[in-house]
Formats: sequence, structure tokens, C-alpha cells
Amino acid sequence: MDEGSIPSISTIKNLRKKVFVNNRIKADKVRLIDEEGKQLGVFSLEEALKKAREKDLDLVKVTGKKVSPPVCKIMEYGKYLYELEKREKKQEQKGGELKGVRLGYNISEHDMKIKMKRAEKFLNKGNKVKIEMRLRGRENAHKNIAEEKVKKFLEILRESIAFKVEKDIKRKGRSFTVIISK
Repeated sequence: MDEGSIPSISTIKNLRKKVFVNNRIKADKVRLIDEEGKQLGVFSLEEALKKAREKDLDLVKVTGKKVSPPVCKIMEYGKYLYELEKREKKQEQKGGELKGVRLGYNISEHDMKIKMKRAEKFLNKGNKVKIEMRLRGRENAHKNIAEEKVKKFLEILRESIAFKVEKDIKRKGRSFTVIISK
């Protein structure tokens, strides 16, 4: 099993604090939805709990605090927690990571293509890519040449994959950086 499939204990505890189930629901009346998703109407909390117990399932509050009466659904509590956790993980992954590709001042054409393939792989996985060219010593005197090489790298990359530039080429200390994403 990989790490992504096993939920962390702290994540589960945080989800349990957010989700109200069975006797933790504090309301006189609730709008009830059965396990197939059909609305049954407004019931007292006791009646809703009774219907859930008859089906050997849990009564789970699925709306926020401000809804009156709160919407509760008859379902398996563990399954609901699992779905919530999956949804949270998907939202976390949405932005993607920031991966880096470092170019040298004296990079050859072949090496540039290898770096381009690595950047393309990162972009296809949904990550952002920070392309950086560090200048050392006398290379700092030829800033314009370094900037042109970064632009050339972006042109070659654009031929193989479409991307958008999130942060333009910027001189930061001794390096030029640009951040791109798909």
C-alpha cells in the first residue's frame, strides 16, 4: 500500500470534530434524506435517529451551522468520513507542487532538451515548474545572454507542450527565474 491510501490519524480526528453524527446532532427538527438520496421531509431528531437505526446506518449532518433545519442523511459514517478525506486530499493536490529545473550558463543544446523533457514531465503531472539559471563569477557580466538562454529554453519547451507563464523572467540576486504551469 502507498502512503496516499492510509489516512493520517490527525486528519481523521479533525474530520470527526467537524462532522456531527447520531446523538451529537443538536437540533429539534432535521430535514431527512435517505441512503438513496431521496428527500423524506422534516422529522424530529428522535424520529430521524429511529429511521437510521432501523436500517442499521448512521444519521449524519451534511450541512453547515447556519441552515435551519439542518439537512441530515442516513448513511454509513465511516464511508462518509472516507469520502470527505478524499475530497480534502483532492483539493490539496489541485495546486500541485513547485518543481525546479536548473539551467547552467554554458548549457549545451542536448542538455537543454533533457531539462526540457523533465520540465514537460512535471507539467504533465500538474505541477508548477520553476526554471532557474544561476550566474557565477564573470557570468554576471553577461546578464542579457543568460536571459536570452532562458527565453530560448521557454521557446523550445512551448513547441512540445502548452503552458502559461505565472511569473515572468525575473532577476533575483545572482539568478534568473521564471515560474510556469500547464
